[in-house]
Amino acid sequence: MIIVGNQLPLRAHRRESDGDKGWDFSWDEDSLLLQLKDGLGEDVEVIYVGCLKEEIDVSEQEDVAQTLLETFKCVPAFIPSELFSKFYHGFCKQHLWPLFHYMLPLSPDLGGRFDRSLWQAYVSVNKIFADKVMEVITPDDDFVWVHDYHLMVLPTFLRKRFNRVKLGFFLHSPFPSSEIYRTLPVRVELLRALLNSDLIGFHTFDYARHFLSCCSRMLGVSYQSKRGYIGLEYYGRTVSIKILPVGIHMGQLRSVLDLPETETKVAQLRDKFQGKTVLLGVDDMDIFKGISLKLLAFEQLLTHHPDKRGKVVLVQIANPARGRGKDVQEVQSETYATVARINHVFGKPGYEPVVLIDTSLHFYERIAYYVIAECCLVTAVRDGMNLIPYEYIVCRQGTDKLDETLDLNPSAPKKSMLVVSEFIGCSPSLSGAIRVNPWNTDAVAEAMDSAMMVPEAEKQMRHEKHYKYVSSHDVAYWAHSFLLDLERACREHIRRRCWGIGFGLGFRVIALDPSFRKLSVEHIVSAYRRTKNRAILLDYDGTMTSQSAADMSPTAEAIGILNKLCRDPKNVVFVVSGKNKEILTRWFTSCENLAIGAEHGYFLRPQNSSDWETCFVCQDFYWKQIAEPVMQLYTETTDGSFIETKESALVWNYQLADPDFGSCQAKELHDHLESVLANEPVSVKSGQHIVEVKPQGVNKGLVAERLLAMMRKKEVLPDFVLCIGDDRSDEDMFEVIMSAKDDGSLSPVAEVFACTVGQKPSKAKYYLEDISEILRMFQGLADASEQSAKSVSFSPQRVLIDKV
Repeated sequence: MIIVGNQLPLRAHRRESDGDKGWDFSWDEDSLLLQLKDGLGEDVEVIYVGCLKEEIDVSEQEDVAQTLLETFKCVPAFIPSELFSKFYHGFCKQHLWPLFHYMLPLSPDLGGRFDRSLWQAYVSVNKIFADKVMEVITPDDDFVWVHDYHLMVLPTFLRKRFNRVKLGFFLHSPFPSSEIYRTLPVRVELLRALLNSDLIGFHTFDYARHFLSCCSRMLGVSYQSKRGYIGLEYYGRTVSIKILPVGIHMGQLRSVLDLPETETKVAQLRDKFQGKTVLLGVDDMDIFKGISLKLLAFEQLLTHHPDKRGKVVLVQIANPARGRGKDVQEVQSETYATVARINHVFGKPGYEPVVLIDTSLHFYERIAYYVIAECCLVTAVRDGMNLIPYEYIVCRQGTDKLDETLDLNPSAPKKSMLVVSEFIGCSPSLSGAIRVNPWNTDAVAEAMDSAMMVPEAEKQMRHEKHYKYVSSHDVAYWAHSFLLDLERACREHIRRRCWGIGFGLGFRVIALDPSFRKLSVEHIVSAYRRTKNRAILLDYDGTMTSQSAADMSPTAEAIGILNKLCRDPKNVVFVVSGKNKEILTRWFTSCENLAIGAEHGYFLRPQNSSDWETCFVCQDFYWKQIAEPVMQLYTETTDGSFIETKESALVWNYQLADPDFGSCQAKELHDHLESVLANEPVSVKSGQHIVEVKPQGVNKGLVAERLLAMMRKKEVLPDFVLCIGDDRSDEDMFEVIMSAKDDGSLSPVAEVFACTVGQKPSKAKYYLEDISEILRMFQGLADASEQSAKSVSFSPQRVLIDKV
């Protein structure tokens, strides 16, 4: 497993002795990338790829890289300082981080305008990371797990090098709604890059839902849920979606709880806050953590509840900010000012309402504050996950030694209380917490008061529920679960044929069944020339003309080709369409010998001079009186939708509606129609942007059966079958054609060409890329027919017959 993150899980220390000014390295026990190793199993070798926190001189880089690989199995990516600054402090922190936390660059002060040079730096750094992965990967055996928004285009570079690379990506930040994300100028490039992964992980369903919505709206890629797994079909590959919040490292926390230093610190804090209730906040000093909102809520609590003055203390631990800039300075200034005001108004000798700790604490010191706090407050306005509540819960479970220090009965149930923002990733998993809107300071103040007033038994019950979840869903469980899903997502790699298409960040991989291949024009023309009884069956919509074309009538070129094919006495040509018979009659009036199927095969016409017929018993379409009012209701409430009325069917079309709302309404309409038409002889089908009601048994497979029946009537068995279609409704034709050889409907030596339009999963064995390739192929067949006709007309036997 190659784990790729922005930073390696290492600490570096420069030796300062005169004779040796080298580097000392050690594991960073706080790093998530190191902690997740516990869940991968002992049989999995782990290699890390990432940057070092310290800048290494060029002259030392080779030696450092060698040391890190041999000692720690770490591969450092050395990024020049100027490039790294543009990449990290520029694109990551000025563009992605604010946007993913719902902050739009509405003015130069709010993140700044989009800077193309910062984006280019981001891409360049991702390329460097890709090169480093290439140095150590064995592509057929290894898995690659990429972490977080710093490396969102890395999957494209890896997939380009190895089409079958086993690649997972986990986003540790929020993913914003499509309304926010679509403002990003490189929105499509990032989405396409992520879809080059095999598995994409998110902390919550909300983040995954936003990502899926963006894929649908911006790429037209929709998702399906199969047996509990969510997947996106992307050029024949299934990109799986994983939803599981990360956990904490239980072993590390418990080992720190057992330290003598922790016990000593807990004793000091117990004495310091004797007789007072401690509320605790632990946050980074940045604009999204809501420290000032928490302070305002606490101020409100002391204002409205005078009895709490002197009895309640808010300890706010403010970790140094990871970013830098004007916004960080503003947060610091506001925090200091608010703390000073509260302490001035409500403080008195021996009582300081707010204790602000803005210096770096040892981990054991932070643990000690968790242990003595009655309630933990997390009021971030937006945060990807936030593990502070999890750490607090485990620390409140304590140890026997700490119970003794705090004069607690070790066998008594433990208790804890949480007030958490509803905008953080861990909120959904903490069902016993008091959830708040951090912007509503009145509600947060009341939540603080409620947390202190909750009966002891309920505090114990909430703590027990939380502790059970946190201790079982730790970081090892999360990592193990991700690896299992990644293995499952990559299981089909070995049997798929893969090749890449597209340039730059538009690159993607086509993955298809080994038996699925492009139809060679030379191959089919050769088979066409050899055979004498040919059946040609083609879908019209999306095959001979584009579905999105304003004018869907056939071109003069298409009509000319069809006429050439129909004039060949060896051919029976059948066109099938979803259009009604009046439109098809008008369009193909000049094609004398063309057989046509209208409304997906409900109506059939063997040739131009024949009448339209149906193979169904004369039906009463009374069910339309039930279905149409229901469709009308959904049309009125779904802007951009409309009803297509056919003689045999009703179609609700939402191609012009909002994709998400249209899809949602289509599912509702489908269920509604199935309910009201349950006892009617009709079927309700969902297709691409449509919901259709039609008589049971009507499908394009009927046209294929009718075509074969027509040829049997002439007492000939086809030795050449060509069937072309572009969407799900054409799969019925493919199925009939592919099985015809087994039931004796075709010649034993028949050559069968079932062909779909575009490279996608299908029952067809061949594909052509687009309409232009189809017309080119048909032109080749038409030319072959013309050449055959000419050779017959000029043969000696033909001349003799003409003379007689």
